[in-house]
Amino acid sequence: MTAAISSAPPADLISPDLRGQRTDGAKARQQLLHAGLKLFAEKGFAKTSTREIAQAAHANVASISYYFGDKAGLYRAAFTEPMGSVCDPLLYDQPGFTLQQSLHAYITNFLAPMKQGELVQQCTRLHFREMLEPTGLWAEEIDNDITPAHAALIAVLARHLGIAVPDDALHRLAFSITALPLQLLIGRDCVQAIRPGLIDQPQAIDVWVSQMVVFAEAMVAVEAAQRQLDSSPIGRPTNTEPS
Repeated sequence: MTAAISSAPPADLISPDLRGQRTDGAKARQQLLHAGLKLFAEKGFAKTSTREIAQAAHANVASISYYFGDKAGLYRAAFTEPMGSVCDPLLYDQPGFTLQQSLHAYITNFLAPMKQGELVQQCTRLHFREMLEPTGLWAEEIDNDITPAHAALIAVLARHLGIAVPDDALHRLAFSITALPLQLLIGRDCVQAIRPGLIDQPQAIDVWVSQMVVFAEAMVAVEAAQRQLDSSPIGRPTNTEPS
């Protein structure tokens, strides 16, 4: 692998014709990916044929095998690539970050796909369909993406709340914080219908991020106050049972 990489010619030495072929190849792959995403979201994996995808992308059926291996490979790419990772833990689980910095990075990364507009709607629909007609990718996403992201958020919250062993209340807090951007992501159609100006521009998503960070900080503050109350003698429940 190293030898192959080191022997590749610099970009400025590649002929214009070859660069054009690579650009055309990337465009062809993207057209297939987007056509597959749309059809998979509408009809599901089993009911979508490679011929339909190729026709929608104005491509040859063989190109699906060339770029993705087979229909399953295209489905996997359509399911994972446009949305990216739910949240890269390295972006927000940093010991030197303030709580605000961690929450801002977490929510920013979570909502980044929304800046793709219509594409994210199709991705969301495909994810819903995958839950109803599972092929195994949803279980993989939970194991490989969602669970590590949740664990990293738990680590952030535990660090800032001074909790050595995460408990159920901390997990509820983490799920509640995640629900803020998740609700916007899966409820995009509703927002579009009721108040389109809230999501129709990339800058509008940045406003959501800033406001959600404030909400999330407030949730953490309430959790901290509740824990302090629970640990005080006044906050502890009294034993009212007869001796």
